[in-house]
Amino acid sequence: MSVQDRVFDETLLSVENISLSFGAVRAISDVSFNIKKGEIRAIIGPNGAGKTSMLNCINGFYHPQLGEIIYKGAVRKQMKPYETAANGVARTFQNVALFRGMTTLDNLMTGRNLKFNKWKTCLLAAAIFVGPTRDEERKHRAFVEEIIKFLEIEAIRKTPVGRLPYGLQKRVELGRALAAEPELLLLDEPMAGMNLEEKQDMCRFILDVNDEFGTTIALIEHDMGVVMDISDRVVVLDHGSKIADGTPDEVKSNQDVIDAYLGVPH
Repeated sequence: MSVQDRVFDETLLSVENISLSFGAVRAISDVSFNIKKGEIRAIIGPNGAGKTSMLNCINGFYHPQLGEIIYKGAVRKQMKPYETAANGVARTFQNVALFRGMTTLDNLMTGRNLKFNKWKTCLLAAAIFVGPTRDEERKHRAFVEEIIKFLEIEAIRKTPVGRLPYGLQKRVELGRALAAEPELLLLDEPMAGMNLEEKQDMCRFILDVNDEFGTTIALIEHDMGVVMDISDRVVVLDHGSKIADGTPDEVKSNQDVIDAYLGVPH
């Protein structure tokens, strides 16, 4: 079965008539679409179309003035980013946002923060690292080691991420998001700045995350070859408005999309 032949029924998240403004600047204007559980959903459009602003609304960094976001059947009311993360949404960023002085392993461990049982141990036990505190730390480290193996980054597990090439930093950031065990993974231009080989690797990891972990993925990406190859459905924004929504084949043949973004002559 090809990527585009897969069928999804259950809606995980709905964006309904979202509008977002910054003063007189309208970033998003009355946009609606949904993300089905288990799919890879692409959000595309030219620069300034409102794509990153939309992800910021979904993960709670921005709060739209109009419209609703419904996640797992419940309307979200002004949810903050840490609350969104606690509810199963993880995020990578357009510009790598890692702790550059920390190792790959330690960066991934930060993704486990919300999984630690903070009520399980007392402050003294945590301070001297004994008993349940030590056991829980070992459990989370074992989980992170599995992610390191999955992403094939064993060789850099003890390397400070500031010393890594850009493509590997993007892979580490993906690993940190996976460490949170998200139900919905938001990827903001995961392949920006990568060479062809790095893009191929990242595509493989994204598909494997979706297939093996069952993680629902929404991604912003400018490489149309990538979008058309790995996405189940695509929503297209232009100047903050939705101009198309459908399968990759439907979107790439839509004349509004061609005129606004793809640049293919009539």
